Amino acid sequence: MTEITFQTDIATDRARVLEALNTHDGLTGWWTNDVNRKDEVLYFNFPGVPEPFQLRRERADEDGVTWENIGAVPPHWAGTTITWTLTEIPGGAGTRVAFSHAGFRDGEPELPMITGTWEQLMTRLKDFAETGEPAPLFHV
Repeated sequence: MTEITFQTDIATDRARVLEALNTHDGLTGWWTNDVNRKDEVLYFNFPGVPEPFQLRRERADEDGVTWENIGAVPPHWAGTTITWTLTEIPGGAGTRVAFSHAGFRDGEPELPMITGTWEQLMTRLKDFAETGEPAPLFHV
């Protein structure tokens, strides 16, 4: 199985990063402006996509957040897991975010596009957590 990983240092406290990853206002501040939630399932809507991405929150605590893809969209995300692990920046102020999107089939042809999108999203997450200014990558 193939995994996408990134590490980003964010110049803000862990609580603010968790807010960005775990609340409606946080998620709509950097990912997509159309997020809904029912219990532990998050529904992310994107332009031109006929149904929402469905991600079940498996973990949300001071050390990070983990979601499992449970929907049929997008098909190449089937059974994948997204994890943000939060730690202190060694010798500095702020939060280190270790990101992983794991469980892709080896040789997945969409992997370069998915990796590039996550790269943009991690930049948006960092900017939003540091400034509080919403700038979601996707607008429905």
